[in-house]
Amino acid sequence: MERIEILKTYKLYIGGQFPRTESGRYYDPKDLNGQPLANICLSSRKDLRNAVVSARKALGGWSERTAFNRGQIIYRIAEMLEGRKVQFVDELIKQGSSKISAEKEVTLAIDRLVYYSGWCDKYQQVFSSVNPVASSHFNFSAHEPMGVIGVIAPQDSSLIGLISTIIPIIVGGNTLVVLASEKMPLCSISFAEVLNSSDVPGGIINILTGKEKELLEHFGTHMDINAICYAGNSKENFIQLKNLGTENVKRVKRFALNSMDKSSQNPYLITDFTEVKTTWHPIENIGGSSSNY
Repeated sequence: MERIEILKTYKLYIGGQFPRTESGRYYDPKDLNGQPLANICLSSRKDLRNAVVSARKALGGWSERTAFNRGQIIYRIAEMLEGRKVQFVDELIKQGSSKISAEKEVTLAIDRLVYYSGWCDKYQQVFSSVNPVASSHFNFSAHEPMGVIGVIAPQDSSLIGLISTIIPIIVGGNTLVVLASEKMPLCSISFAEVLNSSDVPGGIINILTGKEKELLEHFGTHMDINAICYAGNSKENFIQLKNLGTENVKRVKRFALNSMDKSSQNPYLITDFTEVKTTWHPIENIGGSSSNY
């Protein structure tokens, strides 16, 4: 008899663990020939809540790490992904990419990780400032993380879209919960396996799979999600998120990136999910003159 292939079950990634969906539901995306690719979890509202709790717990430790250390950790992700290029190329081909396109996408994803790892200890120098004021004060502006970010990943990209969306957010010291592509989810959980074997602490990046239409409202109304990055294709869904986010004054930002274009990587994507904190400090007067300390 012809052997029946055992399809892999791609679990969720929450708090550094790989739980099955609380709902017990799964779906099977198809390849170009209509054959099922894998068993993919259909995340529920409870899964989202669990992921947000994990992201909130991890926020303090991640945001307080030195910028240099965050850069080391993101560079380590690139190292681990480099060692698993063949697996990701194979998954991209299964989801419809040509071999040349798949190899290009994986290579670009690795390079993009290296690019943002280098910005970890530099973006503050570029975007922070010492502000001129009319009183005897120093006035400094610096960027701080917004908190827990909800992310809707691009639907038409499996790996490079996911990485291009989430990495700038964690560079800024945030933690996140991301809903991966519904149509092309394989690389998202495989990328979670890369994260789990690298130096990324559990809870920094939490990855859910499932249907955007089911979870969109829950992303928008969750009171412990501080901001949302929407990289999906639907203008109507983006407007819905903006309306839902008004209750706790979420910042809802739409990422419309051509992820395969190198011009889409830039440090301004880091500052999209940071807040500017301005500090005033008096200048000590000695003998009636201002001295800077």
